Amino acid sequence: MTEMHEIDYQIYGNEMQFVEIELDPSEAAVAEAGGMMYMEDGIEMDTIFGDGSKQQSGGFFNKLLGAGKRVLTGESLFMTVFHNIGQGKKKVAFGAPYPGKIIPVHLSQIGGELICQKDSFLCAAKGVSVGIAFQKKIGVGLFGGEGFIMQRLTGDGWAFVHAGGTVIPKELAAGELLRVDTGCIVAFQPTVQYDIQFVGKVKSALFGGEGFFFATLRGPGYVWLQSLPLSRMADRIVSASSRGGGGKEEGSVLGGLGRLLDGDN
Repeated sequence: MTEMHEIDYQIYGNEMQFVEIELDPSEAAVAEAGGMMYMEDGIEMDTIFGDGSKQQSGGFFNKLLGAGKRVLTGESLFMTVFHNIGQGKKKVAFGAPYPGKIIPVHLSQIGGELICQKDSFLCAAKGVSVGIAFQKKIGVGLFGGEGFIMQRLTGDGWAFVHAGGTVIPKELAAGELLRVDTGCIVAFQPTVQYDIQFVGKVKSALFGGEGFFFATLRGPGYVWLQSLPLSRMADRIVSASSRGGGGKEEGSVLGGLGRLLDGDN
């Protein structure tokens, strides 16, 4: 069994956060390639197959299996390990990819496992496994927004996931049901039942702006929700760009008239 590294950390910022991890000698953190913000002298950076959880005890086949899991979740074959080879404590920081919040989760305190969006993982203590979680129901796979595959984080150390906008944790009692927009789900414990439900009214689906389906989360267990999914933010940016963004009074009735008066076509 791979030993988990018990790391110390601090999260900085409000809208654009980053997490600074303090490593004791011989401790290490693992992160997605390209997520590093800065690191102190004495930190050695190494690129590995998979997530690094089986690098010490497994052979080539285990390494290849770990890398294959990451391909299935849409991530790179490789991850980066940041190892403290110095004599004292050293720090390495990882920045959020877009506005939102960084959520620290100690896996041992929630049963050792967390299911999350496939693009939400930021970094973790070395030894945390980043695998895949298949959604068994066809409806969830086809209409759940995340497809059949989500990320499964397992271990007993710290893991850090990122979400857009404001993040709220909710604890669901046994049998308690919560209906959520599919894109607003960040993570949940495996004890929570995840399913997709039809809105029910065609008029609401067509003109309500919420789509035909929403997610249902049934307790017991913790769930984490985000107010601004990356897909929603991207849609707004694309929509604004297609309208020829940059005009005056954007979003108002006078916006189009103002562009005409200014000579913008």
